[in-house]
Amino acid sequence: MELNYDIDSLNLLIDTRDFKALRAILAEMNEVDVALFIEELAPEKKAICFRTLPKQMASDVFSEMETETQQLIISAMTDQELSVMVEDLFVDDAVDMLEELPANVVKRVLKSATPATRSLINQFLKYPENSAGSIMTAEFTDLRGTMTVAEAIAHIRHTGEDRETIYTCYVIDRARLLEGVVTVKDLLLAPDGMRVEDVMDTDVMSVDTLEDQEEVGRLFSKYGLLSLPVVDHENRLVGIITVDDAIDVIEQETTEDFEVMGGMHPSEKPYLKSGILYLAKNRIVWLLVLMISGMVTGHILGRFQGAISAMPLLVTFTTMLTGTGGNAGSQSSTLIIRGLATNEIEMKDLPAVFWKELRVSLLVGSVLAAVNYIRLIITYPGNEMIALTVALTMFCVIVTAKTIGGVLPMLTKAAGADPALMAAPLLTTIVDAAALIIYFNIALQLLNISA
Repeated sequence: MELNYDIDSLNLLIDTRDFKALRAILAEMNEVDVALFIEELAPEKKAICFRTLPKQMASDVFSEMETETQQLIISAMTDQELSVMVEDLFVDDAVDMLEELPANVVKRVLKSATPATRSLINQFLKYPENSAGSIMTAEFTDLRGTMTVAEAIAHIRHTGEDRETIYTCYVIDRARLLEGVVTVKDLLLAPDGMRVEDVMDTDVMSVDTLEDQEEVGRLFSKYGLLSLPVVDHENRLVGIITVDDAIDVIEQETTEDFEVMGGMHPSEKPYLKSGILYLAKNRIVWLLVLMISGMVTGHILGRFQGAISAMPLLVTFTTMLTGTGGNAGSQSSTLIIRGLATNEIEMKDLPAVFWKELRVSLLVGSVLAAVNYIRLIITYPGNEMIALTVALTMFCVIVTAKTIGGVLPMLTKAAGADPALMAAPLLTTIVDAAALIIYFNIALQLLNISA
């Protein structure tokens, strides 16, 4: 946490109840920094500090706080104070807060809201979780195509204070059908008498209310958008998604991918605020799956017990072969999973991915096989056939691992599952089994031993 003010000094102001000085300092700070400062305070000081904030910044600070702190502050508010807070919050921030709060607190918050705000919040709460509708805001600037530029600017001045963004304005007709988009820059540079419909861009990108939020994040990332209109099935404008919400979505989806790639169920809570049982529950399922699947390698070793007894030196190289194969597969799967997440790679690219990974694996496999052969000849003189067996196995394992690592995530996505499932833990288990089968079958043939 980086603050421009000394935390100890701020704490001292609270302890000495010098709220006037505290208010003056907090008013000069960024809302995010103020929220971080309040989060660090003892529970009995959080509400006291929050009450000192200027009214115009209180709702912005509140929206940046963790759910537990929001709940604590709400419980310390009067109904009148809570009503003012709810009315000052942007609808999307209010919805995000209510989705996390306990039912009894939600009931009190909605009771304190005006009928119009309560109706709007309830409408947003009905959208499916992780959909575009659930993260949009209703505080946007809409214009009519028949307005003149001067009328449009006057409208923005009159309504802009309560809007989450005014830079990008959306043009709708009387039925609220989306017709175009125009920026404040376009309006300021156009003659006052020109109509908005002559200035606006009719090629406007939009998403449906039920669109997955991950796709929304991709659109913001791909096209560098500041906002994105959300329409219903009849193309009526119902809200917009702003870039700050899109960044939150991208961060959330990326975190989920990393957790799945690490063999964990995605967590909805910060690590330090998660209980031990919650963390264990998120991890144990995949550990059980990987443990059971890992038994396959033990079964394979049991099948080739005869070969191991005849030539114990073979066991020495199993860890190197399986480890290198797992690493090789993870390299490919990581690149492909990330490419799928950013839409750089699509399902139609499967043949191209297979061909590229095959060529890469042939080159990498050849180098690693040659290095291993030379090393084993020097380390184990007189065991040239074992060296050849290990080197040939290394080549085959690398080719197999990189091909599987490149193709399997795409096949997983085609089946409707998360490609991140085919990351390191599960992929390594698959490659380990394949490596052992390849290794001992080559050994049986080249070393003339029986299983």
